[in-house]
Amino acid sequence: MSEQRIQGLGVSAGTRIGRVHLYRPQAATDSLSRKQVAEADVPAELERLRAAKEQSLEQLQALVEKTKQSLGADKAVILEGQTSILADPTFFPEMEKRIQGQLVSAELAVDQVVEQIAGLFESLPQEYMRERAADVRDVGKRLRTNLGGNSGVSLADIQQEVVLVADDLTPSDTVQLDKTYILGIVTRTGGKTSHTAILAKSLGIPAVLGIGAALDTIEQGDLLLLDGNTGACVLHPLESTVEEARRRMEDEHHQSQALSVYANQPAVTRDGHQIEVVANIGTTLESRSSLAEGAEGIGLFRTEFLFMNATSMPTEEEQFAAYREVAENLQGHPVVIRTLDIGGDKELPYLELPKELNPFLGYRAIRLCLDRPEILLTQLRAILRASVHGQLKVMFPMISNLQEWRQAKALWLQAQEQLRAEGVAFADGIEVGMMVEIPSAALLADQFAKEVDFFSIGTNDLVQYTVAVDRMNEKVADLYDYFHPAVLRLIQMVIEAGHREGKWTGMCGGMAGDPQATPLLLGLGLDEWSMDAGSIAKIKHAVHGLHRADCVALAQRLLTLGTAPEIRTELQTYLQQPE
Repeated sequence: MSEQRIQGLGVSAGTRIGRVHLYRPQAATDSLSRKQVAEADVPAELERLRAAKEQSLEQLQALVEKTKQSLGADKAVILEGQTSILADPTFFPEMEKRIQGQLVSAELAVDQVVEQIAGLFESLPQEYMRERAADVRDVGKRLRTNLGGNSGVSLADIQQEVVLVADDLTPSDTVQLDKTYILGIVTRTGGKTSHTAILAKSLGIPAVLGIGAALDTIEQGDLLLLDGNTGACVLHPLESTVEEARRRMEDEHHQSQALSVYANQPAVTRDGHQIEVVANIGTTLESRSSLAEGAEGIGLFRTEFLFMNATSMPTEEEQFAAYREVAENLQGHPVVIRTLDIGGDKELPYLELPKELNPFLGYRAIRLCLDRPEILLTQLRAILRASVHGQLKVMFPMISNLQEWRQAKALWLQAQEQLRAEGVAFADGIEVGMMVEIPSAALLADQFAKEVDFFSIGTNDLVQYTVAVDRMNEKVADLYDYFHPAVLRLIQMVIEAGHREGKWTGMCGGMAGDPQATPLLLGLGLDEWSMDAGSIAKIKHAVHGLHRADCVALAQRLLTLGTAPEIRTELQTYLQQPE
């Protein structure tokens, strides 16, 4: 067979080669789907449906507990959301109504209602809402399986190494996967915010999603190569392609092994200057693995995941449980929790936010939370309660002026007063800081530094706001560069303003995880680097080869250059010099 190249979306890194296990859950038969029933059979059909519902709830609750143990409470929210679907007045009661009014079988009632509701989700403009159709169909599949009186196909039963290929994987499918046997995942549908992507990354399974109609050319037992970094797949790869991929896998392994030596060492320069290297996380599971990757703490806990995978606003208790779990997992190491940063490219359907022409400049992050203070106050109370279980710090996102900072700080103090009055314990002396991701905040850093406990520079947004480039727009992507001289000057201003007031400055944007930027940031005096855990060993390795005094001189020289390419060239030349 000839080699066939397929392009999808790489959502979980890693190169893998294996035989295909084509996963096609058994569909209901036409005789069951289209069966009409006599009026005398209606009570029996209703009873079958109710029994299937109860069985489905029991199964989901068991999966929730399993997921909490293996992946963390935040991932269990995905499956908990499915239990709420069964309780929704537009779901199960509508099936009963169809059985009674249209004299259809329980199976057909399930099919009709599931497809109607899933279709409504798929018609919505927001990607997040479209992806919820998978949850509805997952619940429907479970009901149908239980109506048929069998347990269905279980992915947990796979006992040989395979590349799993499917139209899609539901949350309850994905949490059953054993990465000992599942080498990689390839699906017809799915995006970077889909449950499959999120869970595959958490499980450490390379994944390529969204290959579309190309999936129809893949058959059971085919040899398939996938690259979760680029999204490329090769069906029936030639021997030369396989050999090249095996070399790449070997290189990935050797590189990982070589860098792992540095993971659990402190990041100290050759002249004895030590920096703090911490992790960016979005889930409780990542907090467990970050220490093993060499993190000395958490510099950014994105709390959005807890909100984005719920069907309604998470309660104080639900938030407290997640924050407590992260605090305990870090075993006394610091955890910086960013308050809710929603809006822009991240939506919460249940908030019913207004449509905006430019959401990145609109009603988002701290602006939304100050307008709806009950949201922020609930989150701050949960953080304070969790603070007795670890070393927590708090930072507010997208602060643009002192008034916003002071309003947010006032809510922090209000949350403390409420808990104190209720006799609820919380830690003393919790550091409260702010993200610097808007140029106005950087330009006012000398004033902010008198009031905040720390700064954390978010370069991803700071670059797009400074150089007026939408970082999602591929047509202007070449203009998006954190080595732009204006961005570097803003970073310098923030660090120096903080140091004058005895305050530390961290960075949690993509620039912090780039080894090429390490000598520059070291020379500018950055105190804390926060990044995806997979980059920690690389940055520590880079720091070990540097002299801080040389980096200070280098940074001053780079700040005199006029373009980002000149700065990159100078950095590359510096890093290639013999030690």
